[in-house]
Amino acid sequence: MRTVVLPDSLLALAAQQVGLVSGRQCDEHGVGRDSRTRLVASGRWRRVTSGVLDVRPPGAPTLSPDDRRLRAALAGLLALGPAAIAVGTSALVLHGVHGLPVHLQPEAAVPGGVHRRSRDGIRLRQYASVQPQVVAGHRSASLVDALVEALPELPRRHGLAVMDDVLHRGALASDAVPEIERRMRGRRGVARVRTWWGHIDGRAESPFESFARLECLDDGLVPDELQLEMVLGDGRGLVRGDMAWRLPGGRWLLVELDGDEFHSGPAAVLADRDRQNRIALSGRADLLRFAYPDLGTGRIPRTVCSALPPTTRSLRL
Repeated sequence: MRTVVLPDSLLALAAQQVGLVSGRQCDEHGVGRDSRTRLVASGRWRRVTSGVLDVRPPGAPTLSPDDRRLRAALAGLLALGPAAIAVGTSALVLHGVHGLPVHLQPEAAVPGGVHRRSRDGIRLRQYASVQPQVVAGHRSASLVDALVEALPELPRRHGLAVMDDVLHRGALASDAVPEIERRMRGRRGVARVRTWWGHIDGRAESPFESFARLECLDDGLVPDELQLEMVLGDGRGLVRGDMAWRLPGGRWLLVELDGDEFHSGPAAVLADRDRQNRIALSGRADLLRFAYPDLGTGRIPRTVCSALPPTTRSLRL
């Protein structure tokens, strides 16, 4: 079988698209249908769906969670062609929203209400009128439109994390929140949204914080403060807790949520230990620390509850 030589321009495009290319893009870069058939038959390429090919070589490194989300968003756009618009969670990915599940179904639409069947896990939505924006170089629904479409279908913790994130980063103005709530009314799944909607808080700095806070809220443990800053009186500046509960005598229970990104290196470990010692020596606060694997185990709310005085717990549960 004659070897197909791939042009650098197509490989560069594939790198930008997390390893995906469309048949149309291949034609534009000189890789015709026969060549594509040979590449798939040889195992060098894999067909994702009609007109979309995965050009990552066998044995390529595992994609990061962010790349997997982006790959899902792009798969829908490439499958439907240049007129396609990313909608729902796919649009949220392009808008750079954090807090989404790792495994996403590609979602795209074609303006004008064109009817096509979903295929190969790609969800094709039909809209009579869509006003696209160019986001990250691709056609996409607006952030507000995408939130209205996606939130009723997201799991609770991801919905809360998404709203926390767009408010925290300033991607969404706080006065747009009532509009989103109004436009979601009557949609399937909106009852689930109501269980967390009142707890949206843009002070949360990561999805981990949003997930952990929701676990505490579900156990009746409502934090008194988020991102509480304390001066310990040792002349060494502020310390901060991601979540905080008031304790008797003016003291605090601080909860710190250690994301691997910021707490895994040797310097970070030493800094964390130093901060923990400073808090203990100050006598002004108790500190609890949790890592991402603690989510979903019940360990976070259970430990927080045990650290609160019985009188305080009885008021919260």
